[in-house]
Amino acid sequence: MKISGHTLFKNEEKWLWFAVSSVINYVDKLLLWDTGSTDNSWKIAQELKELYPDKISLRQYGEVTTETFSKARQEMLDETDSEWFLVVDGDEIWWEESIAKVTASIKKGLANKSESVVVPTINLIGDIFHFQEKEAGRYRFGKLFGHYNLRAVKKDIPGLHSEGVHGIWGWADENNNQIQNRNTFNFIETPYLHTTFLPRGESREADLKVPKRGKKLKYELGETLPLDYYF
Repeated sequence: MKISGHTLFKNEEKWLWFAVSSVINYVDKLLLWDTGSTDNSWKIAQELKELYPDKISLRQYGEVTTETFSKARQEMLDETDSEWFLVVDGDEIWWEESIAKVTASIKKGLANKSESVVVPTINLIGDIFHFQEKEAGRYRFGKLFGHYNLRAVKKDIPGLHSEGVHGIWGWADENNNQIQNRNTFNFIETPYLHTTFLPRGESREADLKVPKRGKKLKYELGETLPLDYYF
């Protein structure tokens, strides 16, 4: 059972190294595609490629818009030759315990029972010592409602394809139904850190060059993480 990783990035120099490093030992191959970075993200990606030459497939894909984002995701899917793939954005950092459990679950038989995996997210806000309260989460997967995300997908879902524009995009089946609505996902209590609300590029200017990122940066402080919190 092979698992690939999909990482599209643009101006993610603050977190890209940590995101890729957190999963690289648990995937068989990682597609690492730059969609027009103007900061040091491409340099960081090249350094990661040097460290993991046999695992990372590095590409300068070129600029994408909110409308062409779906096309880039589709091309990643088309180049995937594994049974499962894991979406790992440049602002998503997995604890080793979490990524180990998710990938082990897939390889130990989850693949025969489910078509995708949903996990909790811990959304940092203000700085790395604070996180957004649970009540702010608005994602729904079946009976789950809050800070969750669909992150692992079985590739042989009939007609699986990338559908929609950035913001309302998702993976869909042959009938254009979002795969989370097929009720075949498995929820695993394996959270990851999400830095979507923090600065991500080298500067505010770099962040504003990424579609929709200007709306994400928040200056509020959420709930305080415990002093002994394990990063």
